[in-house]
Amino acid sequence: MNALPRAAWWTVCCCLAVLFLYPLYVMVSQSLKSPTEAAAAPPTAYPHELSLENFRDLSGEGGVDVLGTARNSVMVSLGTTAAVVVLSIFAGYAFARLRFPGSNLLFFAALATFMVPFQAIITPLYLHLNNLGLLNSLLGLTAVYTTLQLPFGLFLMRNSFAAVPRSLEEAALIDGCGTVRAMARVSLPVAVPGVITTALLTFFTTWNDFFAALILISDQERFTLPVSLSIITRSGALGSVDWGILQAGVAVTIVPCVLIYLLLEKYYVGGLLSGAVR
Repeated sequence: MNALPRAAWWTVCCCLAVLFLYPLYVMVSQSLKSPTEAAAAPPTAYPHELSLENFRDLSGEGGVDVLGTARNSVMVSLGTTAAVVVLSIFAGYAFARLRFPGSNLLFFAALATFMVPFQAIITPLYLHLNNLGLLNSLLGLTAVYTTLQLPFGLFLMRNSFAAVPRSLEEAALIDGCGTVRAMARVSLPVAVPGVITTALLTFFTTWNDFFAALILISDQERFTLPVSLSIITRSGALGSVDWGILQAGVAVTIVPCVLIYLLLEKYYVGGLLSGAVR
């Protein structure tokens, strides 16, 4: 009786796994082919001769130092993640525990920014950064990413702190802890999954963003990885796409995300649940 539903379940799971893993296989396969084989039409199903030439060409192909721009992506992503996590912790705790006049309205206003497409405000942001002297700088790009990612981090951390029983903090306050100390020593350790989820989502979104970096950065030395990959797509002969080096660049781009996710996956899932359910 249970064999048929179980077989159907595993069949669906295997089909979904193939659906998600096949693009990754194509990426790895293309990146390990020689440039000639990677450009062949129709493409070969697997590398007939393993080659690391595409990865070696990442540093300097078409005048773009892809591996060098990885440093810019790391700086911007880590800076944005640190800023969003710190601000979300303090603001989320304030909205969850420290009730003040207009707190619900202010929290709703912060969440309402989700409904504003980033493309609709790119021109005012461009002019504002230009007036501040932060245009074409990694600091200005980090500030923009922090502004964009903060509302969702605030939402997750507010719900994560709200899920912590008040009795724990009340006991700490009775023992002589102040509000900040009670938050840091009692509530924050319990809300660690929410903190890690906020950090992961912020890092992944910032690391993979293309549009903001394309508009706000004009100096090639300050490009991030997604922008650099868009340049090397036109590095083939007569403007054709160099699939081998492009897939090698994509492989380099996803490695940090995959490793970080695998290390923190259990906290990520727990943080999503605690951040979405009161």
